[in-house]
Amino acid sequence: MTAVSLKVNGEAREVDVPSDTPLLWVLRDNLDLTGTKYGCGIAQCGACTVHLDGQPVRACVTPVSEVGSREVTTVEGLSENRDHPLQRAWVAANVPQCGFCQSGQLMSAAALLERSPDPSDAEINAAMEGNLCRCGTYQRIRQAIRMAAQDMQEQG
Repeated sequence: MTAVSLKVNGEAREVDVPSDTPLLWVLRDNLDLTGTKYGCGIAQCGACTVHLDGQPVRACVTPVSEVGSREVTTVEGLSENRDHPLQRAWVAANVPQCGFCQSGQLMSAAALLERSPDPSDAEINAAMEGNLCRCGTYQRIRQAIRMAAQDMQEQG
């Protein structure tokens, strides 16, 4: 066991875990941040997507030792009140069905809108390509991303 210091959702945290523990399990089991989901365990489905310094990564295959001093942002860190433009758009567009993939979808979409505030369909498709939705709500996901982008532009 090794003491590991992390910065998660703006807060300094310390955990005592083996250095090869996947970030996913540290978030869920040690820090009680259960919004990040386990899907496949091999970085193929995107359910476990979080941000490291604003870049989407798959937490299921990211050892906690690789995080270092980088900022980890989970779906819980998008907004204190669940009112991030993407979260509002997700509800307005009725995106979730089972909801299992949604935190990973939201985190990939948030990273996209951070780097491209008015993404084209091709940019949306490329950014969301690695996030699988068992329910097939891809059209609503694209619609919600467009709605959030417009909302963010109007807010300035």
